[in-house]
Amino acid sequence: QAQLVESGGGSVQSGGSLRLSCVAPERYESYCFAWFRQAPGNEREGVARIEQDSTRKYADSVKGRFRISRDKPMNTVYLEMNSLKPEDTAMYYCAATPFLCPEPLAATAFQFWGEGTQVTVAS
Repeated sequence: QAQLVESGGGSVQSGGSLRLSCVAPERYESYCFAWFRQAPGNEREGVARIEQDSTRKYADSVKGRFRISRDKPMNTVYLEMNSLKPEDTAMYYCAATPFLCPEPLAATAFQFWGEGTQVTVAS
């Protein structure tokens, strides 16, 4: 059973925006959270991560377009995606680990996952 629950995916035109949400159990408030994405035939790619102190880091492919944030009282992590491109099309997953965010951002370092939310960007 997924510990994390994502929502907010959908279909948009190129240049559009979406905001993904990830709701976590209350005990996860000190965890590192990250967003990954996976397109068919591709490996799971780390997109953004946020530490307990809200330090953020992004993949070069989304830097300046995506923003990760967390609302601790609401136990929710967000991924705001702007200027979307067709190459952003993928299943997006929220992940969490009780340890510091790994460097590099590897999927194998995260113990808790959601089931994913699909993002499709039409050209």
